[in-house]
Amino acid sequence: MEEIKFNQIGVSFKGSGSYVPDQILTNQKISQKVDTSDEWIKSRTGISERRISNLKENVTEMGYVAALNAIKMANWDIETIDLIILATSTPNDLFGSAPSIQAKLGAENAVAFDLTAACSGFLFSLVTATQYLKGGSFKRAIVIGADQLSSFVDWNDRRSCILFGDGAGALAIEATNLFDNFIGFDMRTDGERGSFLNLPSKNNKDSIVDNIDFLSGGFSSIQMNGQEVYKFAVREVPIILEKLFRTTNFSSDKVDWLILHQANQRILDSVGDRLKISKEKILSNLEKYGNTSAATIPIMMDEAIRDNRIKQNDIIASSGFGAGLSWGAALFKWG
Repeated sequence: MEEIKFNQIGVSFKGSGSYVPDQILTNQKISQKVDTSDEWIKSRTGISERRISNLKENVTEMGYVAALNAIKMANWDIETIDLIILATSTPNDLFGSAPSIQAKLGAENAVAFDLTAACSGFLFSLVTATQYLKGGSFKRAIVIGADQLSSFVDWNDRRSCILFGDGAGALAIEATNLFDNFIGFDMRTDGERGSFLNLPSKNNKDSIVDNIDFLSGGFSSIQMNGQEVYKFAVREVPIILEKLFRTTNFSSDKVDWLILHQANQRILDSVGDRLKISKEKILSNLEKYGNTSAATIPIMMDEAIRDNRIKQNDIIASSGFGAGLSWGAALFKWG
C-alpha cells in the first residue's frame, strides 16, 4: 500500500519548562492575616499553599527561567527561535515584558510580544503561536505563561487572597511537515460577564494645568465574584470541550490527560465528571501553587512531563478560562 504523505505544515511539541518562587505562603500563614483557616480554604478550593515572588522577582525573571528550561529540553540553538509569546496580565513593564525575556535569552532573531487574556492567556497564546507556525511564517516558537498576581491581591480580602500565587511555565513548539500534533482548538469571549473577574484601573483625577484634567495611571486590586465565576466555569468548560471533541472526531475516552486552568479543585472535579474522564486522568497541582493565572497550565504540563506521567504521543485535552470572561479549549498530542 502506498504511503500517504503529510503535505501540510503541522506542529510538534519539543520541550517544557517552569519556574516558581521559593517563598511559600501556607494556609496557616494566611490565617494570621485574615479570618480563615486551613480546613476552610482546602475544603472550598483544594489549595494548601501558594508561591509568592520575592522583591527581586518579576514576570520577566520568572518567564526567562521557564523559557530557558523549555529550550534546554528541546535542545535548540537559541538563535533558531523565531517567535516568543508571553501570556501575562501582570507585566513588570506595561508596554510589554516579552522583549525583555527575548533579550535575556539572547534570542536576537525572535520577535517577541505580550498577549493579555488573564487565566485563558496561555491557551490563547498557544493557539496564536501554532497558527503562525502552521501558516509558514515561523519555524520555532516559545510560548510562556507567567503572572505575579501577588502584586495585585488585596491581602485583607479573605475571599480572594487565598486563591492566587506566582509562577511561570513555557512550551517549545516547532513547525513540521511530517505530522500535526495540534489537533484542534476553540476560543470564546463574553464581555457582558467581564465584571465578574477583573483588575480595573484606578480613576484618580488630577490636573496638568488649568482646565486640562486627566486620570493618573495605576490599578486597583483584583475584583472577583467567586460564585459567578464558579458557575461560569462548570457550565462553559465542559461545553467547549465537548464541542471540540465533536469537531475533531475525538471522544473523551481517547484522552490520556485533562489539563485545566488550576483555579479550584471543585471545578476540575466537576468538569471531569461531566466529560466522564476519570480523576486519575485529571492533572492537578493546585494544592501546591494556587491560581497562577496564565502560568497554571504550562507549570502543570512541565511537572507531568518531567516526572514521566505525560509520555510521547499522549493525547491532552486542555482548557483555560477566566477574566474577560474568556475561555478556550485545545486538543493536542505531546511530542
